[in-house]
Amino acid sequence: MDYFDGVTVGVDVTEMDKVWRTFQAIGNIAFAYSYSVVLDTLKSDPPENKIMKKASRIAVTTTTLSYMICGCVGYAAFGNGAPGNFLTGFGFYEPFWLVDFANTCIVIHLIGAYQVFAQPFFGFVEKRSSERWPDSDFINREIYLGTYSFNMFRFTWRTVYVIITTLVAMIFPFFNDILGMIGAFSFWPLTFFPVEMYIARTNTKKYSFTWTWMKILSLSCLVVSLVALISSVQGLVKSISSR
Repeated sequence: MDYFDGVTVGVDVTEMDKVWRTFQAIGNIAFAYSYSVVLDTLKSDPPENKIMKKASRIAVTTTTLSYMICGCVGYAAFGNGAPGNFLTGFGFYEPFWLVDFANTCIVIHLIGAYQVFAQPFFGFVEKRSSERWPDSDFINREIYLGTYSFNMFRFTWRTVYVIITTLVAMIFPFFNDILGMIGAFSFWPLTFFPVEMYIARTNTKKYSFTWTWMKILSLSCLVVSLVALISSVQGLVKSISSR
């Protein structure tokens, strides 16, 4: 009688490796559920929490379902050998059309995501530069081409920024470690500041039930960020030393 034995897991890694990988996975989850963009949309009129609550709920549910399918199915099929990047971690690229299609979808997705995440930083640098050097034509001069405007400083600095970030990504191609580190850096601040703003705005009494649980939430996120950061650095060092 034919039967499927399944994949044996947990026997080819040490107990300490399991701990490090668990913490690193927490960092990846923190990166996947970063809500930094939502903070900016709250300033819009009407605010996001009134008109986009349903859309946000659908988006989070959909992404969670996708992540769970990839994570659970990948681990069930490959065990500890499941790669962090499904498209490049298996060592084979067949069927070619499917891999190419998936990579094309990722490129389209990342182009939009890159713009969303980078625009606030672009705006910050350009505003500060304009304030620092108000008489510089290179920084402040706008060249109008019909309905469009062109600025040499904006064009130059954004191009250099994209080139540098691309080179850094190519130099450190450690997918899970880098994602975990980014998630660790961004997760706690994006929880701490909204919590503090809520407490200040609502004049929540110190040591009250709400105040206590808000502080516990903030502290828990800090612990998550710290363990994710430590494990990501450990994984990065291990990946570099093994090359």
